[in-house]
Amino acid sequence: MSSALNSLRVLDLTRLLPGPYCTMLLADYGAEVIKIEDTNLGDYARAGEPKVGEDSAFFHSLNRNKKSICLDLKSEQGKAIFLKLVEKVDVVVESFRPGVMDKLGVGYEELKKINPSLIYCAVTGYGQTGPYAKQPGHDLNYISYAGLLELFGERNRKPTVPPVPIADLGGGALLATVGILMALFERERSGKGQFIDISMMDGALSWLQLNLPDYLTANIPSKRGELQLSGKNAFYEVYETKDGRFLSVGAVEPKFWKEFCRVIEREDLIQKQYAPIQIQDQMKVEIQAIISTKTQKEWVEVFSNVEACVSPLNSFEDLESDPQIIERELFQTFNDPELGEVKLISPPIKMSETPGTIRELAPKSGQHTNCILAEHGYSSEKIEELRNQRVIR
Repeated sequence: MSSALNSLRVLDLTRLLPGPYCTMLLADYGAEVIKIEDTNLGDYARAGEPKVGEDSAFFHSLNRNKKSICLDLKSEQGKAIFLKLVEKVDVVVESFRPGVMDKLGVGYEELKKINPSLIYCAVTGYGQTGPYAKQPGHDLNYISYAGLLELFGERNRKPTVPPVPIADLGGGALLATVGILMALFERERSGKGQFIDISMMDGALSWLQLNLPDYLTANIPSKRGELQLSGKNAFYEVYETKDGRFLSVGAVEPKFWKEFCRVIEREDLIQKQYAPIQIQDQMKVEIQAIISTKTQKEWVEVFSNVEACVSPLNSFEDLESDPQIIERELFQTFNDPELGEVKLISPPIKMSETPGTIRELAPKSGQHTNCILAEHGYSSEKIEELRNQRVIR
């Protein structure tokens, strides 16, 4: 079976999460992704526990289906090797602060001279321009600047740090992937490559589609804990069950709310669906008292044939036995000849003709250095010489 991105070649200079998640998606759907690591630490996501072989489970999850070459880009010979690789690739993805690649002599302006059709994607915290461009940062900083973190949490309490890095993944990795694919589509028409400037802060701000337009149009601010779909209403809330577990109620539409109230035998609440916030608070107390009378399993059974948008909160321990997750094959067990069975998160995009696949585990550091250089005309003697000079590893 063919893959959607079979002929695509990508040089990946990224580390940790945002860039590697982007290139993981490309690799899962057939792209040849060559991970370029330095000759010292390389991608420090390799460290950490638990380990799968020599590297962390986190690293294996993000870097399956990729190749690895270790290269010293600060050396003239290392730079020459990189430029030679660039001649035959479609995409370069990097996540250094603005100006770092230019300082090394391998920025976009230099690379497009030798490969005018190159797609170059830079994933950074704040983008290539602006007063924050060269500041350090992490996901928490990006969503803070974007106005997103201000909305997380309960009313009259401090903002809550989200458990998933929204800017890294949603604002960075996913938008980088979309940008690369759009640039490749455009290249089919024009034959030209281009520079893609991905700012994780910009991407996080773009997620505020439910809230920010009201402010931009009518100067209506959003307040933490007072948003319709984030803490204000009783119909969109999490309730604790008798056994200390939880139930999610997402009965947004009146028809779902009506069914929910009917099942909990509180039809008097139907007309109060959009009541003022003080009444919502009281409704939550009353609903919580009802939900506390049964276990999570009992409530799931009660609502099993009712269209009320009620679901259990799955813990990680629940995921592998969830029938929807099983049916959708959201986990895969990869059988590696050296490491044995390794469980991984499956490629998320379902395609009927060119599905994503996990073909091999993440590469060892520098595992493909020899074969990649040989493909580009380097003799075994020259490769050994470069290794002795610590240009490669």
